[in-house]
Amino acid sequence: MPRDTLTGSRIRERRVMSGLKQSELAKRAEISPSYLNLIEHNRRRIGGKLLVDIANALGVEPTSLTEGAETTLLATLREAASDSGMPEAEFARVEEFAGRFPGWAELLANSQRRIETLQQSVEALTDRLTHDPHLAASLHEMLSTVTAIRSAASILAEPGDIEPEWQRRFNRNIYEDSARLADTSRNLAQYLEKADTDASETNAPQDEVDAVFQKVGFHFPALETRTADVDAALDEVGEGLSHAARWLLSRMLTRYRDDAAKMPLAACADVVAAIGSDPMKFADRFGCDVASAMRRLAHLPDDVLPNPVGLAICDGSGVTTFRKPLPEFPLPRLGAGCALWPLYRVLARPMMVHSELMQQSTRTAARFRAYGISQPVGPTRLAQDVLFESHMLIVPEPMRDTHEPIREVGLTCRICPQPDCDARREPSIMTIPGRTKL
Repeated sequence: MPRDTLTGSRIRERRVMSGLKQSELAKRAEISPSYLNLIEHNRRRIGGKLLVDIANALGVEPTSLTEGAETTLLATLREAASDSGMPEAEFARVEEFAGRFPGWAELLANSQRRIETLQQSVEALTDRLTHDPHLAASLHEMLSTVTAIRSAASILAEPGDIEPEWQRRFNRNIYEDSARLADTSRNLAQYLEKADTDASETNAPQDEVDAVFQKVGFHFPALETRTADVDAALDEVGEGLSHAARWLLSRMLTRYRDDAAKMPLAACADVVAAIGSDPMKFADRFGCDVASAMRRLAHLPDDVLPNPVGLAICDGSGVTTFRKPLPEFPLPRLGAGCALWPLYRVLARPMMVHSELMQQSTRTAARFRAYGISQPVGPTRLAQDVLFESHMLIVPEPMRDTHEPIREVGLTCRICPQPDCDARREPSIMTIPGRTKL
């Protein structure tokens, strides 16, 4: 239902909340109760002086009656409806529902937001449980200590007499192991509490580099000129990094400078304004390869590219070497992502640009246009194998009716609810009842 036809529903809601009878409000607005009844059931449009009179009678601003539910509330409700597989006929009535039952609508929206937050927490914890070396070592130590305590306690509990000296030894072992278990548990709890801090993001050189890019917003103004000094930029943003992380960051900054030299920032602004975020058209305008265009788009500042894009890069082994996630399309910090992503699929088809619509199965109904390409790294030499590198650009796609297939992908198999996926490599710990494949 169009937004401007919901004014009557909001008038009725306000009247009920105020404890007014329909006849009383009609009298205050100097109209007949039957006409007010038609208005409240959205059978008569309302505006001008009558709208002001009714708003004054209800003690509210006229805009609160004419404006629909907040955009964020409607968007959240649409996401919840899409996730549950609601029929299109019901999906189209979301504004009417929000207008007539604002309290229930807000309750449902809050539940949807909480579900999304919990999904993000599960994704992050799953990533860490699978690949975090510190967490794995801590859990191993805890299990070993518990086993030792159980063994000593089982000996003491067995029937028969035990020499006093051996009893003291077993009791001392239990005491010492219990103290160690308490320390390990406390340290592990503190470590998990710091999951969102910088300290938890620097377990490896790649994590340190990711933290630098996140801190600067993936844009380095100092490298936007042709005379840019990579070493100076490295000293400016790389303070405190390990030697390995500085080596990785130096390579990335050098590539950034080279891309900026081929595609100057001022020219990028004009091209983006004309063609948007299409890497193919972007590459054609500047006469460069598609992978360079993808990287340049991902590094553009917000004032040039208002709608940010995501980017993932991996080498020929599938190891992620660069990641710029989007809020609605996260990328695993450790380990490989979904095998259905074009990032990995294009490795089998070098130099071929792949494009498709995607939607993450455990996320909201947001859609994305993914572009993927696998290109050689370095020069081609006689009788030597060519090394390839894969790029995947992730561009937010508006929600609209389309006949183009939409591929449902996951983040990782462990938290992907699709049970019959041919690319599955381990069982899932999550399911979404009622969710159907697109």
